[in-house]
Amino acid sequence: MSGHSKWATIKHAKGAADAKRGQMFTKLIKEISIAARMGGGSLDGNPRLRTAILKARAANMPKDNIDRAIKKGTGELEGVSYEELIYEAYAPGGVAIFIEVLTDNKNRAAADIRNILTRAGGQLATTGSVSRLFKRLGVITMDGEKYTEDQIMEIAIESGAEDVSAQDGIIEVTTAPEDFESVLNALQAKEFETMSAEVSMVAEAEVTLDNDGTAKALRLIDKLEENDDVQNVFSNVAIPEGFTAE
Repeated sequence: MSGHSKWATIKHAKGAADAKRGQMFTKLIKEISIAARMGGGSLDGNPRLRTAILKARAANMPKDNIDRAIKKGTGELEGVSYEELIYEAYAPGGVAIFIEVLTDNKNRAAADIRNILTRAGGQLATTGSVSRLFKRLGVITMDGEKYTEDQIMEIAIESGAEDVSAQDGIIEVTTAPEDFESVLNALQAKEFETMSAEVSMVAEAEVTLDNDGTAKALRLIDKLEENDDVQNVFSNVAIPEGFTAE
C-alpha cells in the first residue's frame, strides 16, 4: 500500500467534510465525462468508463450525477472539454509524487502546480524518473471494524485479486488493473461496502521520514489535491508508527 493511499483512506474513514465530498464528486464527474468522450457512453465497449462509474458508485455518488456526466462527455448535454496531463515531482525529503491532471486550461494547471510545489519546497522531476517507482494496481479498501480479513479474502482471491491485507483498521484488496472490475463486482455482489475503489499508482518501495518530514510531505500532497485541476495524487511516503496530523 502506498503511504498516501493509506493516509487518504484513514482520513476518508474518519468522515470527509461536505466540501471535500463535493470536490471528490467534481473530480469523479470529470473522469466519467472524459471516459465517455474518448470511448463513448456504452459501458459494454468502454472499460475506462466502467471503471470510473465503479469508483463513483463506491463513493456513493447518486445515479443522476453519473448519468449527467456521461451525457456531458458524449455531447448530449453541454459540457467542458478536458485535457489529460501527468506531472512527476519530488517533495522535500525525496518523496516521489505522481500527479494526474484533468484540466480545461493546461497553462493554468501548470502554473498552479509549479507554485504549490515551490511554496512547499518541492520540485518538478524529469519525465519517467517518478513513474518508474510505481506500479498501476486496482486498490479496494473496506472497514476492518465491519469485516474480517478472512471474510474478504475468500471472495477476493476467488474472483482474481492478487492480495488481501489488513492494517490500521483497514482491509485492502489489490488486483491487476484488468481484474479490478471483476473483483469489485464480486465483493459488491456479496454486499460488502467499500470505503474506496480505484485503479491507483502504488509505490513499489516507500520513503520513511521523521514526523516533521512526513507532515510536510502530506501538507504538500493535500495542497495538490485541493487544486481543482488535479485529479489524483500518488506518493511513496510511508506513514510512521503513531503519526498524527498537526
